[in-house]
Amino acid sequence: MTSIPAAVSELTVGQLSARSGVAISALRFYEDQGLITSRRTAGNQRRYPRAMLRRVAFVRASQRVGIPLGRIKDALDGLPANRTPTPADWERLSEEWRADLDDRIDHLQRLRDRLVGCIGCGCLSLASCRLVNPDDTLGAQGPGPRNL
Repeated sequence: MTSIPAAVSELTVGQLSARSGVAISALRFYEDQGLITSRRTAGNQRRYPRAMLRRVAFVRASQRVGIPLGRIKDALDGLPANRTPTPADWERLSEEWRADLDDRIDHLQRLRDRLVGCIGCGCLSLASCRLVNPDDTLGAQGPGPRNL
């Protein structure tokens, strides 16, 4: 692991990876998606402000609770002057995301409950399959295969 002198205000991609525990390829992806930013040196190497450690931690924590990257990016874009999220930002955003997570949990519970009525692969009864064909919506399309 590379040590970082206290006076250093920027990190290389390797240092950011080592400090955050996030793979270099993921950091590059986050940058491509606009979640983090870097500047380029004269030799075209990435340099990240130390504050990117907190942004990466924010992205990872958000992902762990199931927030899609698009919503994470929207949240980060909504911060003044692209600053690093604060604890108050996390509190506000987590409240906003809570309703979405509750809806997703309800949806997953309904899927779980429908699984009991599923007869498995091959669906011998597409007319009553609650997973592949809820409410026999495929029947209204007439005879023949629909989900190939």
